[in-house]
Amino acid sequence: MKSSENSRPTKPRATEQRATETRAEIRPLAESEIDISLFSSFTRRQEVKKCLRNVGGKWMETEAPFIDDWSEEDYTFLAECLRRTVRLGGIVFGAFIGGALKGFASVEAKPLGKTGDYRDLTSIHVSEELRGYGIGRKLFACAKTWAKAQGAKKLYISSHSAVESQAFYAAMGCTDAREIDGEHAEREPFDRQLECDL
Repeated sequence: MKSSENSRPTKPRATEQRATETRAEIRPLAESEIDISLFSSFTRRQEVKKCLRNVGGKWMETEAPFIDDWSEEDYTFLAECLRRTVRLGGIVFGAFIGGALKGFASVEAKPLGKTGDYRDLTSIHVSEELRGYGIGRKLFACAKTWAKAQGAKKLYISSHSAVESQAFYAAMGCTDAREIDGEHAEREPFDRQLECDL
């Protein structure tokens, strides 16, 4: 799954942002609570106009309009993936507002890289109506803290190439991965492979 922590059409006021960020309760999810009903108040929709594409070794903005959204089948698959993450010792953080899931992030337990320095941030998403309010930032911080506690030195991110998603990752301090995970690159050839020091 790819990231959808992108900017909103209009930038929220600082007071709105702080209030929403404060209201969001971030906590680890148990395997038993991850099912399709968990996402009943979550909207994946992301209208993409431009993406970054690697052209001759440089990342360039390219017109690539499409709408990224999930079907019921996609949510079913997502729930299966997240349950497996928890079952195999990884973590899924949920961001809740008023008891409703409005964002989530998952990190795999299995070390990545030649020396096992990476942990894989396999998803980070915020519901469409709450992007730009700091929830993604809080989820990313939780993911970093957890990965570091597992002995990782870096997060690995196979990231959505939408310019808004890339702006989020840049703001989080992510850079191009020094070590590319071949499985990710093959599965998602348009993703940008990133890392973030812990």
